[in-house]
Amino acid sequence: MALNITQIATKVEALKRRNSARDARMGDVLEVRRGNLVNVFPEMFPEGASRAMIANFVDVAARDVSEVLAPLPSFNCTTTNTNSDRAKKSADIRTLVVNNYVQHSRLQTQMYTGADWYGTYGFLPIVIEADFESNIPRIRVENPLGSYPEFDRYGRVASFTKRYVKTIAELITEFPEFEREILNGYRMDEVDLYSEIEMIRYEDKDTILLYLPNRGNLVLTSTDNPMGEVMVRVAMRPGIDNEPRGQFDDVLWVQIARARFAQLAMDAAEKSINAPLAVPNDVQEFAFGPDAVLRTAQPQNIRRVGLEVPPAAFTEAALLQQEMRLGARYPEGRSGVINASVVTGQGVQALLGAFDTQVKTGQQILSDVFEDVIALCLKMDEKLFPDEKKIAASSGGARFELSYEPRRDIRGDYSVQVRYGLMSGLDPSRALIFSLQALGADLVSRDFVMRELPWSMNVGGEQQSIDVQRMRDNLNASVASLAQAIPQFAAQGQDPSQLVNSIAEVIKERQKGTNIEDAVQKVFTPAPQVPPAEMTAPAEQPVPAAPVEAPPGGPSPTAPEQALQMQGQPDIQALLGQL
Repeated sequence: MALNITQIATKVEALKRRNSARDARMGDVLEVRRGNLVNVFPEMFPEGASRAMIANFVDVAARDVSEVLAPLPSFNCTTTNTNSDRAKKSADIRTLVVNNYVQHSRLQTQMYTGADWYGTYGFLPIVIEADFESNIPRIRVENPLGSYPEFDRYGRVASFTKRYVKTIAELITEFPEFEREILNGYRMDEVDLYSEIEMIRYEDKDTILLYLPNRGNLVLTSTDNPMGEVMVRVAMRPGIDNEPRGQFDDVLWVQIARARFAQLAMDAAEKSINAPLAVPNDVQEFAFGPDAVLRTAQPQNIRRVGLEVPPAAFTEAALLQQEMRLGARYPEGRSGVINASVVTGQGVQALLGAFDTQVKTGQQILSDVFEDVIALCLKMDEKLFPDEKKIAASSGGARFELSYEPRRDIRGDYSVQVRYGLMSGLDPSRALIFSLQALGADLVSRDFVMRELPWSMNVGGEQQSIDVQRMRDNLNASVASLAQAIPQFAAQGQDPSQLVNSIAEVIKERQKGTNIEDAVQKVFTPAPQVPPAEMTAPAEQPVPAAPVEAPPGGPSPTAPEQALQMQGQPDIQALLGQL
C-alpha cells in the first residue's frame, strides 16, 4: 500500500533523528577533508589560527585509496550452453549492451568520486534512473552525505531517502510552476534568493517523489514507481554493526593532536628566537639590530635565555604519525618512504599488505553491487524501452554499432559477470606470466583468460578478430611460398610468367588498400571454362580411363591426384589450395 505525503514526511523525520550521530560524524570528516580543522575543534587552536600547519593526511590517504579502487571491473554476459554458437552470440550482444550502459552513464568518471565517498563515509548508494531522451537506463553515483537507505531483513533496499540543500533561486529555476509556494507568499525582491532550503527525494517500491519540508511538505513532483522495486543499490563497507563507518572516523582526533603539536613546536621556535637577552652587570648601554656593539668585560656571558624543549615531545610527534597510519590502515610505503637498506619485492608486498587487503575487499563488495545494478538496468531496459534501438559505443578500445531489441535480446536474462579479474591484485609482469602458464598447462581456456583480464572487452568479437588476423597471416605466407616456387618452375622448364603476373597483381591490389583475402580471390579465381559439346553417339559406350599406376613403394593416388596427373600441370588455384 502506497504511503501518502504525511506518512512519508513522518518517516523521513524519524530517519534523520535516528542517523543524527552518523550525520554529525560524516560532517566532521568532511570538514577535516576540506582542511577546516579549526572549525571542528576550535578549542584546540590558539586564537587567530585559521588553518593547521601540517599536511592533510586524511585527504591525501583518502585520495590515494580511491584512485586505486576507482577503476571499473569487466562486465561480461555468459551463457550456460557453451557449445551453442547462437547462445554465445546472444551473450555477446548483451555484453555490448551492458558496456553501453556503463559508457553512457560515464560510470568510470563517477567512480573516482564514488570510491572516495565509499572509503570516507563507509557506504556508497548507486541509483538507476530512466533516461527518456536516450531511451536507455542511466547509472548515477549518489553522495552518501544526507542519504538514508532502509534495508529489510535480507539486506535488500526497502526505501531510499536523499536530502538535498538548494537555494531559492535554484528551486524557482527548476520548478517555476511552484514559484509562489517556494517564495512562501512573498515577492521575489522581498526574500534572499540565495538562502538555502531543504529538499527531500523519497523512493520505495510504490512511489518516487520530491517535496519541501520547510514549505508545508510541498510536493514538487510525484510518480508511481514503474519498476515495482527500489532502483537503488548500496555498497556498504564491512563493520562490526549495521552503522556505516568510514576509514578515517577513528583517526580525526589523532590528526588534531598532530596539528596541535605542530602549533606548539612553532610557538616554541618563535619563543626561542624572541627570548630575552641576558648580559653581565657591567653592561650599561644596549644596542639592538645588526652589527650592534655591547661593551663588557665578560662577553662570554652574553646569551639568549634558553627555552628547554623536552625530547619526549618530538618522540610523541613520531608516535602520533605512526598511530595515524595504523588507524587509517595506510602504510608508509605508499608515500614512497621505506626505512630499509635493502628492499625486495616480497618485502614491499609485506609492507603494503594492509593496503592491498582493503582494496581487494572493496573490489569484492563493489563487484557484487555492480552485478545487481546491471541486472536492474537490463530489467528497466526490457520493461520501459522494449522497442528496437541503435547504440554506438566502444568496447575493448574498438568502436561498434549495434541494433538490438530488449524484449528479444534480453528476454528475462539479467545475469552478468562483474569481475576485477584474477590478475587485478598482481603487477603486470606477474599477471602475464600467471595467465600464460595456466593457459599452457591447459588449466583454463582462452575464453576464460580473456574474460578475466582487468578491462572490458567483447570476447566473441575479439576472438573473431584474432581468427581473421591469423588466417590473413597464413594467406600472406601462402603467397610468399608461391613466390619462392618460381625458380623451381623455371628449372623444370615450365613458364612461370603467369605466376609472376599473378603475384604482381596481388601486390598492386594491396597497394590500393584491398584486403589480402579479397586480392587473392580476385587474382587467382580461374576463368570459367565452356564444356565441349557432347559428340558421343547414344549407342557408343564410354571408354574407361586407364588407372594411374602408383610409383614403386608409394601409396596409390586418390581421385583428385589422378585428375591432376591426367591434366598435367596443375593450375594456380589448385597449387594454392595444396599449400
